[in-house]
Amino acid sequence: MSRSISASSAFRGALSGIAIAGLGIIAGCSGEEFSETERATIASLSLDALPPLPADPSNRFADDRLAAAFGATLFFEPRLSGHGDVSCSTCHQVDRQFQDDLPLARGVGVTDRRTMPLAGVAWSPWQFWDGRKDSLWAQALGPLEDAREHAGNRTAYAHFISASLNERYERIVGPLPDLSDVPPNAGPLGSAEQRIAWEAIPEPKRAEIDAVFANIGKSLAAFERSIRHEETRFDRFAKAIAARETPQGDAAFDETEKLGLKLFIGRANCVTCHAGPRFTDEHFHNTGVPQPPDLPEDVGRAAGIAKALADPFNCLGRYSDARPEQCGELRFVAKDDPLMVRAFKTPSLRGAVSRPPYMHSGQIATIGDVIEHYAAAPRPPKGESELQPLTLSEREKNALAAFLGTLDVGASPSN
Repeated sequence: MSRSISASSAFRGALSGIAIAGLGIIAGCSGEEFSETERATIASLSLDALPPLPADPSNRFADDRLAAAFGATLFFEPRLSGHGDVSCSTCHQVDRQFQDDLPLARGVGVTDRRTMPLAGVAWSPWQFWDGRKDSLWAQALGPLEDAREHAGNRTAYAHFISASLNERYERIVGPLPDLSDVPPNAGPLGSAEQRIAWEAIPEPKRAEIDAVFANIGKSLAAFERSIRHEETRFDRFAKAIAARETPQGDAAFDETEKLGLKLFIGRANCVTCHAGPRFTDEHFHNTGVPQPPDLPEDVGRAAGIAKALADPFNCLGRYSDARPEQCGELRFVAKDDPLMVRAFKTPSLRGAVSRPPYMHSGQIATIGDVIEHYAAAPRPPKGESELQPLTLSEREKNALAAFLGTLDVGASPSN
C-alpha cells in the first residue's frame, strides 16, 4: 500500500493546474467541490454517524461491566484451550487491529479462512465470513471447540471455570453446577472418545454444562462489545466537510485522496457494499473471489445460513435470553437465496490498508490487487458475481488506494 501511495504522489506532481481545476478539485477548500448528495454520503460514512451500540437481547450480560471484565480475562487466557497454549488473543492480536496478518488463521492448527478484526463487530447481526452465527456470544463459542483453533471441549471448560475462576463467574451468573461426577474431557464436537463420554452424561447435566459454556461466550461478547473503531483522518475530514469548514492539519485531503473519495462514493460504486460508518453493509456478496486450489470448496453464506439455523446457541435456542419476537434476523432469513452461493461477508474497510492479505482466505495480496480485482470483475468459481467491469485509469486506481489509506488510524497525508 505504501508503494501505491508513493506512486500516486509521483504522478500527482505531473498534473497541471489546469487539469486539476478541470476536475473540480481545489486544495484547502471547505467542501464546495462536493455536491449536496456527496456531502450527505460523506457524512453518513463518518464515525459521528455511527448509531448507538445495538442491544443484544439474547445476552443478558451484554452490557454488564463485571461480565466484560471477566470476558477480558477469558479473552487472554491460554488455558481456555485444549493444550493450554491458545487464547482468543492468539489470532485477535490487540496491536494488529485484533487480527493476525495471516492469510489463514492459525491456532492449534491452520484454518480455511482469515481472522477478522474485532473493532465494531458488535454492530453486525451476523458473525464469521459466512454468517453462521447470529450473535457475538454464539460466535465466541465456535473457536473454543474447533479442533484447529482452541481444540477444547465443554466439560474441560466448565471444570476450568469451577477450579480457577469460580468466584468471578458466580458473582456475575450465579452458582455453578455440581461437576463432581462430570468427566474431565467430554463434548459433542470433540474426539470420538469425548463424544462418547458426552453422550453418557445425563441430559439435565449436559444442559447445565451447556449453560456454563454459553455464559463463557456471553462474557467474551460483553468484552468484545467494548472494542470500538478509532477516529481516522477521514473522520476528521468528514466532520469538517459536513460543517462546511476547511479541513485543517492532517484532516486536509490532498488532490488524490479527494479524487479517490469521489470515486469511492461515485463511479467506482464501492459505497454500495462498503456503506455506513463501518464501511460495510454487514451483508454477504459474491464478488468473484477465486477458490484457493489447496482448500476445500467454500460456498460461503449458502452454507452459513443452515449452520446458523441449526446452532443450539442461536437467538431462538434454549440458552438465549431473547424472546422469539426479538430474533427477527434469524426468523426471517432467506434460506434458499441462490445469490448467497460463494457470498462472503463485507468486511469493514477501516484499517484495511494495514492488514493485508485480503478476502476470506487471503487470496489477494495487496490493496492494489484488490482494486484490480474489482475493476476486472472476473467470473466467480461458482454462483453469480455482483461485480460489473469498471474502467479505471492508473491514476484513479492509485487515488482509490490513497483514499483507503485515510481510513487507517495514525495514517499520515499521502503527500
